[in-house]
Amino acid sequence: MPAGKMHADEPDIDTDLVRRLIAGQFPQWAGLSVERVDSAGTSNAMYRLGADLVVRLPRTPGAAGDVGMEHVWLPRLAPGLPAPIPAPLGMGRPAEGYPWSWSVFGWVPGENPVPGRIAEPDLLAKDLAEFVSALHRADPADAPASYRSETLAARDADTRTAIAELGASPDADVDTAAATALWEEALRAEPWSGPPVWIHADLQPGNLLLADGRLAAVIDFGCAGLGEPAVDLIAAWYVLPAAARPAFRAALDADDAMWTRARGWALSIALMELNYYKETNPVMAAIARHVLGELLGDGPAPTSARHRR
Repeated sequence: MPAGKMHADEPDIDTDLVRRLIAGQFPQWAGLSVERVDSAGTSNAMYRLGADLVVRLPRTPGAAGDVGMEHVWLPRLAPGLPAPIPAPLGMGRPAEGYPWSWSVFGWVPGENPVPGRIAEPDLLAKDLAEFVSALHRADPADAPASYRSETLAARDADTRTAIAELGASPDADVDTAAATALWEEALRAEPWSGPPVWIHADLQPGNLLLADGRLAAVIDFGCAGLGEPAVDLIAAWYVLPAAARPAFRAALDADDAMWTRARGWALSIALMELNYYKETNPVMAAIARHVLGELLGDGPAPTSARHRR
């Protein structure tokens, strides 16, 4: 892995590149300051442009493929959501040695939540449930598939590989027996049989912004699209403490099967994140370890599973 990078195919990105790209394609903003945003994000490099804008440059080909989707769909989704989401203001072209399309967004203020240090967990649970419910009601017509639109069963091989590799690491990063038991329980849950709905698919701390303990914005829709609603319930373990989870679940009317699948999604995502980023992104790795601790100490899901459309 190249020094200072999280992906083998990641291009060189720095403030000078951003200045050249802006000057060449958006001269109206060429005089604004450019400052790197300290972010643990894995898909995009972000640079503050003046006081009110942010430049996002994809780090990988997969992230580059999300640029067009965000410019089309975020303005359509925004009016129906109870919290702000990023507003795309300009789409840049490949230039100056940078190979992909990139974006200028309006800067969204707020602070990322810190797992384990949530000031108003019950209020945040309410806010998250309202946002998730509104997003799931968005019109699905012509919408793209989510990055996480597959079934849990389709993730089985990769999830088991992550469990085995983490369990065999010198740090013993995961209790393999407990993780395997939780994963197999999730695979046994009744699968979603309703129509796909709009999901964010990555509701974790780096993609949420808070102000005074309340949800101020949801950002980074690179994984968004149509999928099953349980994917968005990962916020229960990625963000909320155990005491706030029942209110979050009740507000979303999540039955036993959906809650069990949600646990499986959170487990699978956290395992893969920890396995991939433990050497290159310590913040992401720490969040993944927190999620695994919450899940593996959360007790078994209820067994009276029934499916609700």
